[in-house]
Amino acid sequence: MAGTMIALILLFAADPALAHHPVGGTTPMTFWHGLLSGLGHPVIGLDHFAAIIAVGCLAASQPKGALLAAGYVIATMLGAGAHIGEATAPNAEVFVALSVVALGLIVFRRNPLRSDLALALFAAVGLINGYALGEAIAGAERTPIVAYFIGLAAVQTAIALAVMFGVRMLTGRAPLQLLAMRVIGAFAVGAGAAMLLQRYATGA
Repeated sequence: MAGTMIALILLFAADPALAHHPVGGTTPMTFWHGLLSGLGHPVIGLDHFAAIIAVGCLAASQPKGALLAAGYVIATMLGAGAHIGEATAPNAEVFVALSVVALGLIVFRRNPLRSDLALALFAAVGLINGYALGEAIAGAERTPIVAYFIGLAAVQTAIALAVMFGVRMLTGRAPLQLLAMRVIGAFAVGAGAAMLLQRYATGA
């Protein structure tokens, strides 16, 4: 598993276009294009994918993990909406990468975060990632925007909950649970670091 994740990190770092253009890099014009873009961006964007997996992992240790994961998803929607509303956040991709590294490092903690700190963390990271995700739909008409948000909410919720329940299923197998969390943490840190390196290597 670790080898596969490393290969993905190298692939996306080498070709960042893969991380941002599920519909060929064009602004979605129809409902179905908007839906496909919303479903695709959090998955093919390595940094965003790592973030939602780390969120699911961290949510597994929280009493109301599903609600916290939902809070992250809602925050991404708000962030994307802010971008569509022409809010400006310079160097957003840098903050996305740093937020993913932070999530990965927190996954390595032995003790779970307090619920209030987890909520604040998920909200902040969600807003940052959501703002970057909003770039894909900025300037589109209302119908593809609505479809994009539907896809964005659906795929992020599904991934976060799948990871959360998957980690919780390993509660009775502490070594496997610890290994899973270490792999997820390393994946998030590596993904964020790779995006930072790629950005500065290209001088973007």
